[in-house]
Amino acid sequence: MESYAQIAWLVPLFPLLAFLVLLAAGRQWKEGGAYVGIIATLASFIVSVLIFVERLGSGTEDYTWNGLEWLKLGEYSLAMGFEINNLNALMLIIVSLVSLLVNVYSKGYMHGDDRISVFYGYVALFTFAMLGVVMSENILQLYIFWELVGLGSFLLIGFWYFKPEAKAAAKKAFIITRIGDVGLLIAILLLYWNMPGHALDFSSIHNAFAEGRISEGTATWIALLIFVGAVGKSGQFPLHTWLPDAMEGPTPISALIHAATMVAAGVYLVARTFDIFTASPAALETVAYVGGFTAIFAATIGVAQKDIKRVLAYSTVSQLGYMMLALGVSATISAGMFHLFTHAFFKALLFLGAGSVIHAVHTQNIFEMGGLSSKMKITTWTFAIGALALSGVPPFSGFWSKDVILSEAYYSGHYGLFAVGLIAAFFTAFYMSRLFFLVFTGKPRGTQHQHAHESPAVMTVPLIVLAVLAVGAGFLMTPFNGWFGEWLTGKAAEEHNAALVMTLSTVVGLLGIGLGYLMYVKKSISADAIPNGAPWLHQLVERKYYIDELYGLIIVKPVKALGNVLTLFDHYVVDGIVRLSASAVSGLGRIGSRLQNGQVQTYGLVTLLGIVVLMLVFAGRRFLNVW
Repeated sequence: MESYAQIAWLVPLFPLLAFLVLLAAGRQWKEGGAYVGIIATLASFIVSVLIFVERLGSGTEDYTWNGLEWLKLGEYSLAMGFEINNLNALMLIIVSLVSLLVNVYSKGYMHGDDRISVFYGYVALFTFAMLGVVMSENILQLYIFWELVGLGSFLLIGFWYFKPEAKAAAKKAFIITRIGDVGLLIAILLLYWNMPGHALDFSSIHNAFAEGRISEGTATWIALLIFVGAVGKSGQFPLHTWLPDAMEGPTPISALIHAATMVAAGVYLVARTFDIFTASPAALETVAYVGGFTAIFAATIGVAQKDIKRVLAYSTVSQLGYMMLALGVSATISAGMFHLFTHAFFKALLFLGAGSVIHAVHTQNIFEMGGLSSKMKITTWTFAIGALALSGVPPFSGFWSKDVILSEAYYSGHYGLFAVGLIAAFFTAFYMSRLFFLVFTGKPRGTQHQHAHESPAVMTVPLIVLAVLAVGAGFLMTPFNGWFGEWLTGKAAEEHNAALVMTLSTVVGLLGIGLGYLMYVKKSISADAIPNGAPWLHQLVERKYYIDELYGLIIVKPVKALGNVLTLFDHYVVDGIVRLSASAVSGLGRIGSRLQNGQVQTYGLVTLLGIVVLMLVFAGRRFLNVW
């Protein structure tokens, strides 16, 4: 074997086999299904590590295998296969590692659930689909796995289907992301029509757009439609509303979706097709401004949420906005992908930490918690590390990746987006300190705290691993170490004087934490100052700017009304015609059955009437002819 990349097909194969085994086994395996899922993702992670380590070597060439002819129409042939380069080698590590830790953690979190083996089957399918997205050799193959990711999210978000909220959230996620997927599908069709030889593989796409074979106008349309798909999957405004509601699924799934799989798919898609975006400055500007708006929009909502998982969900939307902002203002993908890399670890840590808390106190309302630090020391310390990383406090990983994004915005001349990024960083630090202080400090405020205790080792060990990564992963790309960006893109990173940006980002992060401390620990500033002073503003933010209500008013209700009209039309017109036809035939049949009753008198009468009718017809025709 010349390269580990040649066996990369094993990475998605292991979770696929786990899914098929668990599907065949059904529910009877119970807890045994967990071991199937854990072993499969462990095997995928080991192969991913081998591929990643090999890619670290200098001069390693990309590997492509496309020997499977999937579709042939005349002279046109579409092959399927896989490709390994530095970008997707990095994604393989992220997806397989977070999936492995989530599988291990779920062994404790889902203990006692009657459908635990079904749960692990769904997780295996979901992991397989995301790994397929990452490794796809062409964009149509990526789209097939992209849709499988949507199916997996639907199954997992609605896993507890007996809860109406879970069913509604699953349908909402499925429908809203399909809206984005229509954009991606149209982009693929435009690529097919405009690419030389109708090629859809990523190598040909890179060459065509890098060499300017596609006009800027066409590139703009294709890039914007691809971005529509990314907006749906990565929860960017205005298709972000599904993502907070996805919290109705089991908490480990929230970690998997929000950290390494579904929401990361949109950012990865933009990075994977970045050559198309660089051919269109207008598309890049759109990505940057949508990302910047989403970052601050979601950050302001996070400050007023009471559900621990929803606070983290809106932080995910905000951080994904940062990633899109970075892709839009940068000449390369390194800043956006670096934040995706660090975010995967500290966000998975935060969601799994939230799951540990919920597992202990059986509530998700942060105002019903408090004082958990004395009973849950491992969860407290690891959650604190994740919160500091998300808040952008040095030297945690989130500080370095967020600093790179802000530097790119500042030194590219996007000063407005730079200011937006700083303000969003302040809100992020504030709502994370608010969450941490309300949950882990002070006195217990709930009724379940007397039973609260630390989670079992199967849940705390993944927290510790992720905490280590949340601290150390950021050092791969700092102002003093540009290795990551050069390795990822093959281009040396631009030298910037990062002192100003680092200072400002640190100050706003500490100010946010300080404000949270003064409000919720020292209580020298009233936490009710805004709710009491400007109740309309607090309600506006708490109700998420009424976006869901607005969609309900301008989209859902008109569609339902149209549906009701079409139902009436179907019932009274379409079905009415069918019923009329059936009644007419039935009536004729009854008349015929009465006439053909075997009585000679009836047959004679009918014959006589027939003769009379014929005579009248002939007489009438002759009369008309004479006249």
